Amino acid sequence: MAEVIKPLVPKTDVVLIGAGIMSATLGIILKELDPEITIQIFEKLGEPGLESSDAWNNAGTGHSAFCELNYTPQRSDGSIDISKAMKICQDYEVSREFWAFLVAKGYIDDPSSFIRSVPHISFVWGRDNVNYLRERHERMTKNVLFAGMEFTEDRDLIQSWAPLIMDQRNAKAPVAATNMRIGTDVNFGSLTRQMINKLAAMPGVTVHYNIEVEDIDPYKKGWVVETKHAITGKEEDCLTRFVFIGAGGATLHLLKDAEIKERKGYGGFPVSGLWLKCNNETLISQHNAKVYGKASVGAPPMSVPHVDTRVIDGKKELLFGPFAGFSTKFLKTGSRLDLAKSFRMDNVLPMISAGLRNVPLTRYLIEQVRLSHEDRVEALKEYVPSARKEDWELKQAGQRVQVIKKDEGVKGKLEFGTEAVVSGDGSVAALLGASPGASTAAAIMFTILPRCFRKECKTEAWQAKLKEMAPSFGVALAKDGTLVEETRKRTSAILGLVG
Repeated sequence: MAEVIKPLVPKTDVVLIGAGIMSATLGIILKELDPEITIQIFEKLGEPGLESSDAWNNAGTGHSAFCELNYTPQRSDGSIDISKAMKICQDYEVSREFWAFLVAKGYIDDPSSFIRSVPHISFVWGRDNVNYLRERHERMTKNVLFAGMEFTEDRDLIQSWAPLIMDQRNAKAPVAATNMRIGTDVNFGSLTRQMINKLAAMPGVTVHYNIEVEDIDPYKKGWVVETKHAITGKEEDCLTRFVFIGAGGATLHLLKDAEIKERKGYGGFPVSGLWLKCNNETLISQHNAKVYGKASVGAPPMSVPHVDTRVIDGKKELLFGPFAGFSTKFLKTGSRLDLAKSFRMDNVLPMISAGLRNVPLTRYLIEQVRLSHEDRVEALKEYVPSARKEDWELKQAGQRVQVIKKDEGVKGKLEFGTEAVVSGDGSVAALLGASPGASTAAAIMFTILPRCFRKECKTEAWQAKLKEMAPSFGVALAKDGTLVEETRKRTSAILGLVG
């Protein structure tokens, strides 16, 4: 079916660049807060949610820090730091509340179309790693957010949780695992498409596909957003008072175009990903968990290995990876010149500095690029000892751009996370980075709002609506066990999840 090209509205209250999970979340929130607000969404591709939000392009774990060991690093004195895990877990509860709000309001008919219960398991072997996991469990379960997390070194119990990882495993090697049965699997592509379609049906909202934003220039008290249609070649401008850039890897370029002072010093380092996808239905049926292990030295967080049960478009899948790769593209559909074009006078020294300070990452990426199919299957065998190469095939995952920012003058550091950049007057906001990203989209947007809509956020009407959409936002859930239990029970009932 030929695309119906909608006319561009020359003036609008809000422009959202990119039709991914971030723009979808912010768009719904803004329309709930102010039904009269006008929004235009510009998407470079022909459909929403095809890049970072797509199910094949992200982990889909519903990052709640239950099983991701990179969120609980070990300090030099041997103790475990769970502060990042606590924040991510609280932020994910906000996302669950927001999604429950969407379902309760009828914006999404069937929650199983995007979220399902799948246990989150951390699995390690070797005495040092077993000791680490035991201490991690002891530390985490003292906090109400992680109540119910099970720990065991019992091989039979681990096998009952995840048979594939114990089949043919060395009987003498020490092993340990933790299990959170309330973990989730999220199809962010499906969620994004449903949210964008709902937005498109709302008064005052226009969604444009195959349109690329070429520049963002200041104009009086707002911005001129310059666009070009990929099919017709037509160039048009749109005036707006607020711009949100949620274009995945392309965000860095567009942020530079906006020329706000807050952009200075930011750079990006692209990392691509590859999955091993199981094609043996018997193996797929035997595994029902997300099993995360420890990352290799120098590996970026998006490459933390996991044997991952996914449900994509209604079909159960089994993935292992992701393996890291290197591409100079900032998007899967981007240009090989993306990295070169990202260098500016204000970020060239931080980017070079970050590169010199992350030699292990460079070495790791080179090693990953050189891996053969047999090499990747050997890596898989550390988690699934009985794996056979004929049961697994290679599939491309997403493209991520890790944030580089200034640190100590002209030095630069590589940030493994998600970072919001907001102009001083609040008229431009952009989201950079990767994991935990999509899983904490709602919390990120609720945090950005008061910086961009300062007066409105102070009104009773907006405060009440924000509380309706996410009752626990701004509340220290980690200190209130009763509230954690209540919110999880309520959202689980609405979303059809294990309580």
